Amino acid sequence: MRTALTFSASDVALTRFAVSPMQEVVTGLRALAHTPVPALHRRWADRVRPRLAAAGLDRGPLATMVPPTGHLPDFLNPAPAGPAPALAEELAAITATDAAQVRADLDLLAAERGGRLPAPLEPLYRDPPAHLALLATEIETYWQVALAPYWDRIRALLEADVFHRTRQAAEHGTARVLDDLHETVRWDGRSLRLEHRHCAVDRLNAGGGLLLLPSAFAWPRVLTRVLPPDPPQLVYPARGLATLWEPRPGADTEALAAVVGKTRARLLAELDSPASTTELAGRTGLSAAAVSQHLTALRAAGLTTAHRAGHAVLYARTTVADLLLDPATPAGAQA
Repeated sequence: MRTALTFSASDVALTRFAVSPMQEVVTGLRALAHTPVPALHRRWADRVRPRLAAAGLDRGPLATMVPPTGHLPDFLNPAPAGPAPALAEELAAITATDAAQVRADLDLLAAERGGRLPAPLEPLYRDPPAHLALLATEIETYWQVALAPYWDRIRALLEADVFHRTRQAAEHGTARVLDDLHETVRWDGRSLRLEHRHCAVDRLNAGGGLLLLPSAFAWPRVLTRVLPPDPPQLVYPARGLATLWEPRPGADTEALAAVVGKTRARLLAELDSPASTTELAGRTGLSAAAVSQHLTALRAAGLTTAHRAGHAVLYARTTVADLLLDPATPAGAQA
């Protein structure tokens, strides 16, 4: 399907970027719903899927609402008010969604599934205000299990993409940016032309401007959202995705060990992927209590973060710790 989104001078002036946690929630769930998972995200999915299953998140309302293909409910992706909304802001917008909008989105889902709404979504359809709050809790749990431990890495990728494209706009103009988003998106001087079966954008019923959202999980396609009076949204794959889940270069911990000690430097090196104290104890030969004590100190210093995943707590390295382990890699190198 070919779609053309026409632009006025004011539309070009109102075009902006945003990094949206909820966009990554939805597109990440869509990636996990594929069988097999796209090779690009298999390393992440292999770690996350067992945690989601243990928490029952692989069969609840949220997972049911996000199929591998087809319609994605518009109310799950409210238009970001600023360039980097917190997840809590977006959840507040979701819980405030008008009941008619929720039912309209669920009707589209039902139409794609033979006219019948899946059973896990029936309570939400009957009483949206009551069940949107429960859905927000489920989203928060998914976030803690699947994305929060990796968010520093994902956000750095998305912010590097925005930095690159805003610099591109400053040097070459907005037209260059619009023509360089994706192979299925082309700027012809007056309109943004999208060629994809899932695109549906019409300036006649959309708000002004354009909201551009880089995504770690949208690949290989672009996604669109039009819900007046919001500006139309275009979600596109961020630059540098091929390296997102690759193991980071082997770190030389000697210099860092002189500052934080050999044990803590070793633990930071082991946290190339988020892990629990039990996992780290098994890898290092330390007791779980000793690992916990060291991680608490590292967290206080801003070198690790902690995220609850069911009964376990996953620890992840921060960007600061990444730079300390690999000082030869400058911040923003992907830009």
